[in-house]
Formats: sequence, structure tokens, C-alpha cells
Amino acid sequence: MGRTKKSKPKIILLTVAAILILLAIGIGVIFTYINTYKNPADEELDQAGITEKMTQVGDITFHYAEGPDNGPVLVLLHAQLLDWYTYSKVLPRLSKSFHVYAIDYPGHGETVVPNDYTFCANQIGSDLAAFIETVIQEPVFITGNSSGGLLTAWLAANRPELVKAIVLEDPPLFSSEYPAIEQTIAYKSFTTSHSALEEGYQNDFLMYWIKGSTQFFKTYTNALTQPFLEIMVTSFRKANPGEPVEIAFLPASVQEVIRGLNYYDPGFGAAFYEGTWNEGFDHADALSRIECPVLLLHANFEYMEDGTLNGAMSQEQADKVVSLLKDCTYIRVDSSHVINLEHPEEFAGYVEDFLLN
Repeated sequence: MGRTKKSKPKIILLTVAAILILLAIGIGVIFTYINTYKNPADEELDQAGITEKMTQVGDITFHYAEGPDNGPVLVLLHAQLLDWYTYSKVLPRLSKSFHVYAIDYPGHGETVVPNDYTFCANQIGSDLAAFIETVIQEPVFITGNSSGGLLTAWLAANRPELVKAIVLEDPPLFSSEYPAIEQTIAYKSFTTSHSALEEGYQNDFLMYWIKGSTQFFKTYTNALTQPFLEIMVTSFRKANPGEPVEIAFLPASVQEVIRGLNYYDPGFGAAFYEGTWNEGFDHADALSRIECPVLLLHANFEYMEDGTLNGAMSQEQADKVVSLLKDCTYIRVDSSHVINLEHPEEFAGYVEDFLLN
């Protein structure tokens, strides 16, 4: 009995050691997977002939993805905070019927702008028009999500000779103008962008955002994700210098946000907070001047307890958009804000049916 009692501490120590070894191996395997993770969409994009390119247009170095010339040109403009890759689930299908150009517009992705660049609809819209004139060199179809939808409307209103028809994917028309903007969920994001510029974000908005987004992680993942994500991003960057940040184990929508924030210039969001983004771009006036056919896709929205609009547009705002457009097809979609990511087949079908028929 005496010998048995003396052996217990050894057994306990061996058990703890075994657990620690297994834990270390497990963590090592997890981080090896994280650091070598490749989005499965990459292979589908390659097979579809989608290639990433860079080109200089004026003072802007545009980064974009282009597909084979399989039909009329379709320009795709992503949502704010994201980049061209958010369309990775729909590009393979759309590239079969269109000559696709998914563009990182200024403030996003790997597109490079001058240090003194002005983030406003008039400037960005003019630069996108120059891209169409210089690179594409023919009138195009355009689909734009969120802020990309605002830019799509700008192009249709101000450069009608370049635009044949447009798809507005849940654009924040009217809701992103003052004073309505202050009662939207997006205003929190704009405030964060403004604060980053005021406080200094060490040219790393992704880490600044992670550290200040406790509520986001509680809502969309869980509270433990926040500190673990900091470690994952640091590890991935070290293992993949200069590459887009692709983090496994996260919902697709959160993965895309992380990827987009890695490149995002908070000056873009701060311009909404300051009210300068819409200077010279009155939404009602622009919509009333659009002559081409328009498909408006309106995603889900709700009002929070404090009256904040959680969504891009209220029904009243969407109805106002329809009333101002001369040729509009309206579809209410049961989806979150980025329809092309949550319901890619449904989104692609809407685009094809509207633009090709």
C-alpha cells in the first residue's frame, strides 16, 4: 500500500505532461493550418480564368480581377470594408456570360492612391469612370453593393454614356446622408474610422478594429474570438508576408471583413462621418437623372430598440429610390446586406435575368 501511495504523484505528473504535450501538438496543428490556409474559392477562380491585375490610371494604381471575354462587360463594385474577393462565389458563374471586372475602388484592397487623396463620391466616381474609359474602353453593365452601389448610382447619373444598365445591391441611399446617417448601424463603423485617424492607428486598421470591436465578436462569433483572432492574424502575417489575410474557422462573412480590413483606409469611412463623402452628390438629384434600366435589390433591415436602422435602407427610403428612377425593377430579398456572399446563386440569377434578358 505504501508503494502505491508514493506512485500517485508520478502518475499525476505524467498525465499532466501528456495533456500539455497533446495540447501543444494540437495548437501547433491549428496554427499550421491557419498559416497555410487557402480559400477554396481560389481554385474555382483559377479554373474560371479569373486573374488579378494592376494598372495605372492617372494618379491611381488600380487593383482588380478580370475574367475571360465571354460576353458584355460587367463591372462589380464591392461593399465598404471589403475588397473584390467578396465576389469570389459569383464570379465563376457570372464569368461564363460576362466579361467581368471586379475592382478594388480607392480606399480598399490593393488599389493605391496618393497620400492626399480625397475620399468622396465625385472623386472616386470620376476615377472609376477613367478606369472604364482607359482600360475597358466601352460602355458597361455595373453592379454595386453598399457603398459600391452609391458609386454605381453616381456613374449612371454623371457618366451615362459609359453605363448601359445597373444593379444596386442594397445601397445606403438616403440613409448615408445627414441627418439620417446618425441613426444607422453603419454610423458606428464611420465613428471608428474617424477615431482611428484622430488617435492614430499605426497604419494597421485591422488590428485597431479588432481591439475595439468587442460587441461585434459577441454578436457574430463569441467573446473568445477577439483575443484569439489577434494571435491568428499576427501568426498568419508572419507566415505569409504581403498576402491577403485569410483566417480559417470563421463564418464566410467575417472572413471577408477581416480580409477587407487588412487593406482598408479609414479615411474612406471617416469621410462619411464628417459628411464630406457626399459633397456634391445629392442622392435624390442623382437618382432623378439616371436614364438607364435599374435593378434595386433590397435586403433585410430592422429598427433596434433605440431607433437605430440596422440595414442599408428602410422601406420608406427604398420606396423613395423607386419613385425617383425612371426605369426601375425592385426586388425585396430575404438576405443580409451582402447578398452576393450570403446567396450567391440567387444573386447571380438576378443579375443574369436582368442584364441579359
